[in-house]
Amino acid sequence: MESMLESRARQVRVLLNSNYAVAYAARDADVDVVAAYPITPQTGVVEKLSEMIANGELDAEMIHVESEHSALSAIIGASAVGARVFTATSSQGLEFMHELLHIASGMRLPLVMSVATRALSAPINIWNDYSDLMNVRDSSWITLIASTAQEVYDSIIEAFMVSEDPRVLLPSIVAYDGFWMSHTYEPLYIPEDRRVVSKILPRRPRYVLDPDNPITIGSLVNPDWYYEIKYQQVEAMKEAYRVIREADTKIKYYLGRAYEPIESYMAEDSEILVLTYGGAYETLQSAVDMMRSEGLRVGALKLRLWRPFPVEDLKSKVGDAENLIVVDRAISYGASIEGPAALEVIAAFYKGKSCPTISSFIAGIGGRPVSEEDFKGIVKKALKLGDKALKMGSIHWGVRGASYE
Repeated sequence: MESMLESRARQVRVLLNSNYAVAYAARDADVDVVAAYPITPQTGVVEKLSEMIANGELDAEMIHVESEHSALSAIIGASAVGARVFTATSSQGLEFMHELLHIASGMRLPLVMSVATRALSAPINIWNDYSDLMNVRDSSWITLIASTAQEVYDSIIEAFMVSEDPRVLLPSIVAYDGFWMSHTYEPLYIPEDRRVVSKILPRRPRYVLDPDNPITIGSLVNPDWYYEIKYQQVEAMKEAYRVIREADTKIKYYLGRAYEPIESYMAEDSEILVLTYGGAYETLQSAVDMMRSEGLRVGALKLRLWRPFPVEDLKSKVGDAENLIVVDRAISYGASIEGPAALEVIAAFYKGKSCPTISSFIAGIGGRPVSEEDFKGIVKKALKLGDKALKMGSIHWGVRGASYE
């Protein structure tokens, strides 16, 4: 068996932004159909794919449509007849697709879509936060959130691996920061020989629409059967977790890079852990280094797998830490806790034998920069609250971090 280092030696180092990393991953996955409608800041994805198709790098059909709703409609149809399909969107475009998100997952189609996350209107804002992604969290799409261009590339490959697995057959989203990542160039590695990807992403047979072997997909179902069919999606999402962990192992073997549902930095001996997601994790790691130099035993956690939510991984990574601070990049309006990831974290620890003090902060809304000093301020604010940040199990309480001075 080839070693990890031998496998990695056959990769080439390139300079790409995350939009282009998506395009190269879709090319290497050998997609058959791409449907495209441009929206800032994802447009570079489909522009690059169109260029690859035009110059013969990728043998695929590019369908130019009049809206994001049509883009998802087109790849739903293409996937239903057996094609490997891809699209990309952002912000209002993802919301325009919302009706069809549920149709794609309910029809058990293994679509893959990238989302360069962006704030929602109104007021009109083209900059980054995660309000668009959080609006689709209950649509039964597997969701990975990347923090580097390298992770974006690998996650697109992994999304196809998981979605097309016969134990899953659910669509996937790979999300990353709009502008902060979509337009920022980083060095990364891609396989020199694209056939490496085909080793970990074989074509798998599945039920498709075929006139010679007719079946029905997405038919009218009465109350006697609708519940049972939807519960199959629940079970498929549970299976997706196991398949994702298997895919992580294959990515590590063939591409030489290790991923986990919850990733950590200097967490083992930490008294305080800060969890966030997306590109802000890189800034958080720098902030951890700064706080460590000041004598604070702080560590960082990254939520990479959003759906299915990795409960046991979270508990394992938190370990014996006394304080867990969740820094969300979206707002759950009217919820008991306004941070969507914080809500999941609290639910994960509910009725647990041991639980850290959990604080919820929201930062970076509408593209406002989140610096190392911001993370330091959030930690100091959480520590100052002390007993006011009550432990789970009695009262669920969150801190709104719009101002922490």
